[in-house]
Amino acid sequence: MLTVTSVNVNGLRAAAKKGFVEWLAGTEADVICLQEVRAEPQQLPAEVREPEGWHTVHAPAAAKGRAGVSLFTRHAPERVQIGFGGFGGTEGAEFDASGRYVEVDLPGVTVASLYLPSGEVGTERQEEKERFMAAFLPYLEGLKGRSAAEGREVLVCGDWNIAHQEADLKNWKANRKSSGFLPEERAWLTRVFDEARYVDVVRALHPDVEGPYSWWSYRGRAFDNDSGWRIDYQVATPGLAARAVKAWVERAATHGERWSDHAPVTVTYER
Repeated sequence: MLTVTSVNVNGLRAAAKKGFVEWLAGTEADVICLQEVRAEPQQLPAEVREPEGWHTVHAPAAAKGRAGVSLFTRHAPERVQIGFGGFGGTEGAEFDASGRYVEVDLPGVTVASLYLPSGEVGTERQEEKERFMAAFLPYLEGLKGRSAAEGREVLVCGDWNIAHQEADLKNWKANRKSSGFLPEERAWLTRVFDEARYVDVVRALHPDVEGPYSWWSYRGRAFDNDSGWRIDYQVATPGLAARAVKAWVERAATHGERWSDHAPVTVTYER
């Protein structure tokens, strides 16, 4: 089996002090995709920079204290790539140093950690998100083609910052004009699934449920009331998705036991 976990850590240095290290020691995952690391590798404590038993790849953002993605793998990567610019176009080059994308080749599969911009309606942040999406979809299509030619599957894990369906957030009616649930964002994610032919693995295994949510605001009692969003995805090529046997969100037992405002999303695949 191949077990993969994806989680936005909301600052790895802070998460390490609140329970991430203990979680890492106990996980049975073979691959871990992290987002919003928000640190240079040398700023991280050794137990999360280069933990025993793991190979690590860190892709910090040029803007200090922002974004940042990492990959932890039990097996040494055969290839490492940071950013996605220059593959079939240069539109994505502006994001190559933004700490938003890293991918590695492992035996039979390419695994990526993605932190898609969060956006904010009416601001430059939303424009940045739209540029990222416009460049990233063609990249996903090309990645799938290149990998298929090599006999490889693809798995893109991360914080996609879009709730695709009404079932993917609790208060969808109140968020119809909010970034993360805009019609154009949801339509773009539909294109990832329908045109690029990727599969939302968790939704495929849990087709008729609300959630399972993976992010809850720290404000109010959102966590206690399970008033969350499902914005953390494992998106796979059909061949790999068909081998997924179990998917779950590692939701903390209590608000006080959380080490991030996101929870790990874990999927087990048959090899």
